[in-house]
Amino acid sequence: MRMKVLPMFGFPRRSKNKAQENSIGATFDQYEQSKPDHQNAIDALPGWSCAFPPAFKLNAGNHHLYVDDRIAWALKTFGSIEGKRVLEVGPLEGMHTYMLHRQRPAHIDAIEANRTCFLRCLLTRQILDINTAAFLLGDIQAWLAEHDEVYDFALASGVLYHMADPGEFLKRLANRTKAVFIWTHFFLDEAMPQGDVRLDPFTGKVETKVIEGVPVRYYERSYQHANANASFCGGMKDRHFWMHRDDILMLLEKLGYNDIVIKDQDFDHPGGPCFSLLARKAPTAS
Repeated sequence: MRMKVLPMFGFPRRSKNKAQENSIGATFDQYEQSKPDHQNAIDALPGWSCAFPPAFKLNAGNHHLYVDDRIAWALKTFGSIEGKRVLEVGPLEGMHTYMLHRQRPAHIDAIEANRTCFLRCLLTRQILDINTAAFLLGDIQAWLAEHDEVYDFALASGVLYHMADPGEFLKRLANRTKAVFIWTHFFLDEAMPQGDVRLDPFTGKVETKVIEGVPVRYYERSYQHANANASFCGGMKDRHFWMHRDDILMLLEKLGYNDIVIKDQDFDHPGGPCFSLLARKAPTAS
């Protein structure tokens, strides 16, 4: 019986099984063989929500958050952030960070809990040269509890209604920020009467938590498997809570934000009633 040998090494040839072939194929699939381009990196992270500015001629998501009028209003209402320390909660894919960066702050700490969104943020930072921002992966609650810095301005757009403990988040945020812009959905009975399809994700359970003496209502909600989608950018847990509109305002005032301006209140938003607000603390007397 003859055994075939490899001409150079003299070892017998072994047949590869299918699993081995697939493994080898997967190893080489990780290499990009086309001309180096930012689009290659974007395509390597499917599920983008945000578009890039047209001048960059890149294809990503459909939402033009790099010119979000909510953020433009917040910056105009707050005033200049040039030279100031900024905190961004849930930067998603870094487009709001880009808007902040263009106002020349001293520094931006942008905290993102979603690993894939965090990687997209790093790519956005690279493409748009957002050199004033440090993107950090992790839980904002832990950051606020353990980080001592007080920020001049905070941006929390699209995060409050995703949280498992939104009232505690606001409490910790108030300890670290002089002013905050919030865009969020909220619960309001008259805005979502019985039969409204926007009530479907709610379980019907309502909890009350007392924070700084304020009774805060938590309306339990589920994502209903939306997290299976590659573009999912919700909260860290399926069980999350919306706050009542009035409780948000009462708690912010109790936490020291005595100047609250509300904009763009929308009871008919397809995702649920929502509003934008800028909350500020009065300057401390010297």
